[in-house]
Amino acid sequence: MADNLPSEFDVVVIGTGLPESIIAAACSRSGQRVLHVDSRSYYGGNWASFSFSGLLSWIKENQEKADSCEESETWKDLILEDEEGIPLNNKDKTIQHVEDFCYASQDSAEDVEEAGALQNLSALVTSASEAEEEGSAISEAGCESCPSEDQSSGTKGEEMSPDSVAGSDQECAAAQNGIQATSLGEKLGDSPTSDQSVLEMGNQESASLVEAAGEPKKITYAQIVKEGRRFNIDLISKLLYSRGLLIDLLIKSNVSRYAEFKNVTRILAFRDGKVEQVPCSRADVFNSKQLTMVEKRMLMRFLTFCLEYEQHADEYQAHRDCKFSDYLKTQKLTPILQHFILHSIAMVSEADCCTTDGLKATQRFLHCLGRYGNTPFLFPLYGQGEIPQCFCRMCAVFGGIYCLRHAIQCIVVDKETRRCKAIIDHFGQRISANYFVVEDSYLSEKMCANVCYRQISRAVLITDQSMLKASSDQQISILTVPPTELGQPAVCIVELCSSAMTCMKNTYLVHLTCSSIRTAKEDLEPVVGQLFSVDMETESGSAEAQKPRILWAVYFNMRDSSGVDRASYNYPANVYVCSGPDGALGNDCAVKQNNFPRKMPITRQI
Repeated sequence: MADNLPSEFDVVVIGTGLPESIIAAACSRSGQRVLHVDSRSYYGGNWASFSFSGLLSWIKENQEKADSCEESETWKDLILEDEEGIPLNNKDKTIQHVEDFCYASQDSAEDVEEAGALQNLSALVTSASEAEEEGSAISEAGCESCPSEDQSSGTKGEEMSPDSVAGSDQECAAAQNGIQATSLGEKLGDSPTSDQSVLEMGNQESASLVEAAGEPKKITYAQIVKEGRRFNIDLISKLLYSRGLLIDLLIKSNVSRYAEFKNVTRILAFRDGKVEQVPCSRADVFNSKQLTMVEKRMLMRFLTFCLEYEQHADEYQAHRDCKFSDYLKTQKLTPILQHFILHSIAMVSEADCCTTDGLKATQRFLHCLGRYGNTPFLFPLYGQGEIPQCFCRMCAVFGGIYCLRHAIQCIVVDKETRRCKAIIDHFGQRISANYFVVEDSYLSEKMCANVCYRQISRAVLITDQSMLKASSDQQISILTVPPTELGQPAVCIVELCSSAMTCMKNTYLVHLTCSSIRTAKEDLEPVVGQLFSVDMETESGSAEAQKPRILWAVYFNMRDSSGVDRASYNYPANVYVCSGPDGALGNDCAVKQNNFPRKMPITRQI
């Protein structure tokens, strides 16, 4: 099948994570011939989203990794005398310490199959022009042609173009769940009227989904497996700031037409062992029953100052290099206000965040308020893994060629010019290009010998109820749990409901993320124990019974290469290395990797 690939391109992109997908879309749109390959069977790399069965396959794959696997070196016979071959990894080594646990009843769980599972798709190599010819036939396939669905089931064909499956798949899935979603292009109007209408629609949507309050329904493991395609489980948990770099890029590039979003509905705080809602907007503050009238005025006065703090440097200059937490104490704010500002609004570290960084983070939060809703954040329907696929679709529309399950054995470097000339794939085909973009997980251990990576601790829980019950059960919430001991990281929690198209009805999907100190389970289990229960037979009325019950959980550590200097890899000048996901809540790090005009000025045209 590799014989059908052209032997020359302008740009070859290896890896389908968010940074690589943005670059591929930019290059393709500017008229470059792009080949986008990935040795995995799914789009997104560590930015991917999976159905439940797809995640189980991913877990099994990462738990059964061989410590040492001999890779073929037949490519060495294809290297000329004036060339040097640099081998690439074909096994992902960025995930460690994967542990999964099932707490739901497993009675009758054997031989249960996922409802509506897809059969294997035929392998396909196509450019955008071929995709357009087949578009009508693919559109008739409806939801079953969706790349995110295929990815979730883990049955993608070897080589395919995302544009060929970019029809009305999400609309079909939304219709099946009874959810009316709005595209980002429709949401992102500049007028306040359009923003308000979107918010009102979201409130009506939530109201229509309210169910009578009562005991949560007992969910069994068999039900989770059967409804596995209702789940879209992200490997990395991210939200989009409404005035962030990614939102701006989605609008300017018109990639927004491929995705739909929901507003995060609640900002939560964990204080004195209880979860409570944080008032964000002016209306929320003055309607809050948690704060006294004096506290409301103090909070509004401080937030108003933060919006224009640069113009009042004299008010914080003396505390410029102090901790932000110490600066808040000097403002005569009550402990509850200090907690809300530090952990739920600025969302910064109490131990090492200086005053200017804290004020800047608070200002960013406030600037993002009210653009599309009552909080600063948006979440993409069907999960974070949709975003890389959206950029892949744009690349395919402008002629990019996609090949999954397509391993690259090495890159070929000219000894005299020290520029990369070509790649050699697992079929032995040499493919030449002017520029090469490589996800850093493909770099060999030899090239990364002097690189020290950070780690991210991740946990994903399926629970039977929300952390904070409300009149509507369709809430998307974010909660930052401050560290209990000095030197421990804060834990960011994002709770998703079924209307976010990420889990089955009557369940919640909870993502926990923090910087790694030890294994993910050791880092996150104390917080999980504070907020959730694993005892399915707890007596009603007890404190433990009031907590959400965990039905299923997985813990793992993910490599964070965002802080590594690209120059430390010592690669040729026409090879650009992209990092995987970082531990921050937003996507700024991924978007900023598109700014490298010295090496590839063509990508500035996105």
